[in-house]
Amino acid sequence: MESFDFILKMLEPFFLAFIPLFVAMEPIGLIPMYASLTSRMDSQQKRSVLFHSTITAAAITLAFLLVGKGIFILLGITIPDFQIAGGLILLSIAIVDIVSTARLAPLSAVMEGVGVVPIGTPLIAGPAALTTILMLSELYGFTVTLVAPLVNLFIVWATFLSAEAIINRIGEKGALAASKVISLLLAAIAVMMIRRGIEGMLG
Repeated sequence: MESFDFILKMLEPFFLAFIPLFVAMEPIGLIPMYASLTSRMDSQQKRSVLFHSTITAAAITLAFLLVGKGIFILLGITIPDFQIAGGLILLSIAIVDIVSTARLAPLSAVMEGVGVVPIGTPLIAGPAALTTILMLSELYGFTVTLVAPLVNLFIVWATFLSAEAIINRIGEKGALAASKVISLLLAAIAVMMIRRGIEGMLG
């Protein structure tokens, strides 16, 4: 029992980093957009888009993770400063997503390079995810914050790979509904970040 508690204690920082990133990346909410952007592509084109989008998102998140502390030091930003700023950004993104009626209109033609832009960034590695990564790197360190986005990117890759099956199962409206719930959770996390930032300044 003690060993189990020890394992849970060791994994706690990972889950504390994983969950906000999962909410920020919201792979289920991205399904309608991904399906729309790739609706007129054949299987080979979809595999290429999936590969380039995952690699692009991984490269951007890694770059932000590596230079995050340097940016903090260079600009003289404290953790409470970034928690409040990041929380406000995440809250704005969540509110816009909640009140919007549609994520993306269907495309009429195949677009070249959609795996890089807009799928790789800003859909996967967008402001919410990057802001969260910079904050988490200061709270939980490099290793935990490196593993958390990699696991989330694997989930995004697996979700996109099964996008058609998921759409057929829950429907586009079901995926959009799930996206709204995830955005609500993101708003709650944003408020928590702002609260912690204010507590840090006052404490």
